[in-house]
Amino acid sequence: MSEAAAVRPQAPARPPGSGAPPADGSGAPGRGPERFIARAAAVTAGLTVAGALFGLVRDQLVARYFGAGGDTDAFLVAWTVPEFAATLLIEDAMALVMVPAFSVALARRAEFARRSGPGPDGTQPGPGHVPDPVEALLARTAPRLALVLAGCAALLAAGAPAVVRTLAPGLPDPGLAVDCTRLTAVTVFTFGAAGYCSAALRAHRRFVPPAAIYVAYNAGILAMTVTLHSRWGVRAAAAGVAVGSLCMVLIQLPTLLRQLPLHRRAIRPVASRSLLPGALPGVAVRVLAPVALFAVTRQAQVLAERNIGSSLAPGAISHLNYAQKVAQVPMVLSLMVCTVTFPLVARAMADGDNDGARRRIERDLTLAGIVVLLGAAYVVALAPQITELLFQRGAFTPEDTAATASVMRVYALGLLGHSLAGALVRPFFSTARPTWFPAAAMGTGLCLTVVAGALAAPRWGVHGIAAANALGITTTAALLLHGLGTRLVAVDVPRITAGLVRLVLAAAAATAAGWAVSVLPASAPTAAVAGAVVVPAAFAAAALAVRAPEVPLLIATVKRRLCHAR
Repeated sequence: MSEAAAVRPQAPARPPGSGAPPADGSGAPGRGPERFIARAAAVTAGLTVAGALFGLVRDQLVARYFGAGGDTDAFLVAWTVPEFAATLLIEDAMALVMVPAFSVALARRAEFARRSGPGPDGTQPGPGHVPDPVEALLARTAPRLALVLAGCAALLAAGAPAVVRTLAPGLPDPGLAVDCTRLTAVTVFTFGAAGYCSAALRAHRRFVPPAAIYVAYNAGILAMTVTLHSRWGVRAAAAGVAVGSLCMVLIQLPTLLRQLPLHRRAIRPVASRSLLPGALPGVAVRVLAPVALFAVTRQAQVLAERNIGSSLAPGAISHLNYAQKVAQVPMVLSLMVCTVTFPLVARAMADGDNDGARRRIERDLTLAGIVVLLGAAYVVALAPQITELLFQRGAFTPEDTAATASVMRVYALGLLGHSLAGALVRPFFSTARPTWFPAAAMGTGLCLTVVAGALAAPRWGVHGIAAANALGITTTAALLLHGLGTRLVAVDVPRITAGLVRLVLAAAAATAAGWAVSVLPASAPTAAVAGAVVVPAAFAAAALAVRAPEVPLLIATVKRRLCHAR
């Protein structure tokens, strides 16, 4: 994607005997790539869990110091800015554009090196060299991106009052929200820089620093909140968001600087200049626009929820936020495999290996479904215990626990849709042609979320908003799955759907088993630990009974690992 992806030619097949593994990790030599994917996914998942734990500690501190009232609502309205920026500049648009762009540039580097290597007589190519394709991509994109992001951050800080009025017109204390918004406006620049670094590193198959960014981010928030909450109030958390976003960039810079070809020897070009990144002016805008619109439309769900929630009783936005933060952990973990395999899918599609891309996509969707449905079963079954264990202290009361847990259970109904939407959109933006279909699918889901939320909120409050979210994102995921099979890659949609239905049945059985544990007279920590044992066991047993895909293989792998550990 970007200019580089849009103008790429059809790459030649890998030469026989090159030893390069297939992009999807399948085939005879595939065990090596699968082991790499497994290790990379495990490291990424570990760091993501660490970041999520830091995030939970962050939310615990916010709940303890500020509770779930008007001050917290004001901070969360301001936090909409970094949440929106993270979706657009780290998790969706930047990754969907720049990972394929860097992947193609790396492929061109290898092709240029092969074509311009020493001749049969051992002589080196003569004059007429051009910069390395990766360096050319950097030169064309990084300065312009930095300028645009800095300007947007400055405009956002200046227009903070109008932003707050638009996001939450019913907020009782808009002045506090304006102050917090101005502090968090810097994330538009720093998140963009962090997302750019992450995309470059992932294309180079360096996954550890990008996976560590949320550990650094939340560490910055924690440090500022603990240090300054007594003097600045909730503004300390907003300042922590700004500091943490800078830490996201700094933690990636050392590895990135080692990877970039800043002093690489130039490579002699082949005949056509069209192989260079960005050869066609104006292509980047046509390719970037569908990606950006999809990301904006996806994050607009949060904007709609907070806009509707601002008209409810104080604390409504906070209860919805705490519920989302916990319930989204399974969704984030479910996308770890897709994050690791995204450069492989992009490379496979660039090479014209549609069959390899199809196999990788189908397996990724199944694995994502297993993880997110297992997590959703645990969340639905033990929501009160989870909420009490994580948040019920200080200003966060038992009434807040009950309200948050009930919302969490409703929100968890849409977790499969969130996970599938995040996994399905990646192949769409790995093609050479810009596509508006993901944005149209997301727009349809957004319309359902807004209409259903506006109708349901007056009667059911935040529960109606959470249910509308689940309805909208599930519709989007269904549209994306259908469109992927008919428009892009010939995935077996009926087989994938049947496998997901089996996994949903297994999750329902696991939820029932976990619910039985939750009603026992036990403390919250005891119930949470018992549920963490019972729910996975019930899920595995039910999945085997209904013959859910991939589960037998995963169970066999775990058993083999345990035997080796002994």
